[in-house]
Amino acid sequence: MTKMERIKVLVVDDHTIVRDGICALLTLAGDIEVVGEAADGSEALKLVEELEPDVVLMDVAMPIMGGLEATRRICKRFPKTKVLVLTQYDDKEYVFPVIEAGASGFISKVAASAELVSGIRSIYQGDSYLSPSITKLVVENYQHGGERVRNDPYQQLTTRERDVLKLVVEGYTTQEIADKLIVSPKTVEGHKTNLMAKLGIRNRIELVRYALRKGIIPY
Repeated sequence: MTKMERIKVLVVDDHTIVRDGICALLTLAGDIEVVGEAADGSEALKLVEELEPDVVLMDVAMPIMGGLEATRRICKRFPKTKVLVLTQYDDKEYVFPVIEAGASGFISKVAASAELVSGIRSIYQGDSYLSPSITKLVVENYQHGGERVRNDPYQQLTTRERDVLKLVVEGYTTQEIADKLIVSPKTVEGHKTNLMAKLGIRNRIELVRYALRKGIIPY
């Protein structure tokens, strides 16, 4: 990654000392540029529109507008900007709602500095990122039959839409899916559009993340 391709990051946290520490840390990475700071979700929304950062490093518990609502609005209004949540809360009451809101990653504040940089790089490249402690929580919750997604719309999908969903996240192309299901590519695209609308999902990355949460594809 050249200097011209530095990752633009907006740091959002209501504690100035925390923001200062994060900014100093990210500056050392070389390929990351902190383009702005915000003390709450409302301010973050304005700066995302103004600065167009690649990644928003988001705290959860903040005044005026918390990180959950800010994440939901950013992901809806600015889909090109990825949100990486950095917080001290790592229980399912916080983790799952934030992921469902559209965050591309979740890192605990007790994580090592190198992990934070890795998380930013990962979601910038289009991947999702969960720190080991969060991944363990997600896996254990679903292995033990914990709640899936609140008001899960999966039951609204038709059998054929579920077939298309599984094949898409397994990496098959539209033509390959059409051949497998003995339908036209246009029909496959129609099923894909419908199922993504029902699930509130905008792209394949989110679709894969959803499939992992549902156990449609294994970790």
